[in-house]
Amino acid sequence: MSAERGIRLDGKVAVVTGAGRSLGRAYAIALAAAGAAVVVNDVDAESANGTVAEIESAGGRAVAVIAPVGPTETADRLVAAAIENFGRIDVMVANAGVLRDRVVWKMSDDDFDLVIETHLRGSFTCARAAAVAMRTQEQGGRIVLIGSPAGQFGSFGQTNYATAKAGLVAMARTLALELARAHVTANAVIPTALSPMTATIPAYTEVYEDYVAGKGIPEEYRRDHALGSPEDVAALIVWLASDASADVTGQAIGIGGDRLTLYSHPAVLETRDSAGGWTPDGIDAVWHDDLAASAQHSGPPAKD
Repeated sequence: MSAERGIRLDGKVAVVTGAGRSLGRAYAIALAAAGAAVVVNDVDAESANGTVAEIESAGGRAVAVIAPVGPTETADRLVAAAIENFGRIDVMVANAGVLRDRVVWKMSDDDFDLVIETHLRGSFTCARAAAVAMRTQEQGGRIVLIGSPAGQFGSFGQTNYATAKAGLVAMARTLALELARAHVTANAVIPTALSPMTATIPAYTEVYEDYVAGKGIPEEYRRDHALGSPEDVAALIVWLASDASADVTGQAIGIGGDRLTLYSHPAVLETRDSAGGWTPDGIDAVWHDDLAASAQHSGPPAKD
């Protein structure tokens, strides 16, 4: 366990949800390697305790809180654990998530609700609990929400997941506005890394299986698909948690493999005015004669 040279988190305390495995585990370990004490959250006690054991074996400090994110009670427990065990909270990384992929005509209420409850409500309750504590401390703080390319571009079969992830980017931008006077930053990280979730994408299943088997990640996937390991993403988490990023807030920043990406905020593409308002026929004419040329397609950009 080694930290990026020059970027340190000594004396800081972080909470990472969904930190028992995969990306969340990498985030927790990297934060600890940089000097932070870490509250490790997961619904699975064995995996959460495994992350804690790895951090402690490398000389770091960590405790586990076993609970599902979503309920306010869990968020309050996580912040309380940080304060009771380490004296404060400086960083909240809302990472926990689940998948229930179905095309919309097959997606049940339960499929939708569980994903929204975990990703969107869970991030909200954790961010709110952290914001309350950070404002009370009056020493600033960092809130990091975890988005996805699905939330940026849409994703077939993931109405629930894409909706939650798009909402998290808007949440980060709003929190950035509301918490600016308290010197608390809020940003969304858009990771692209090999994980059990990535393995559900047919194009990446074999790459993931090879990665798990220790065969490494082919250069073309790191370069052209921005697809790397969880540890690649953890570097951005550490930087956003640090004092070095104190002036960075309200941003959606992607990372994966060899690529770092800054996403744009939504912007107006075109406007047209019609004195007295619009009729359906008028809209049809201006759309087909003019605006259609500027319309953007749904879905991720094509690979080069």
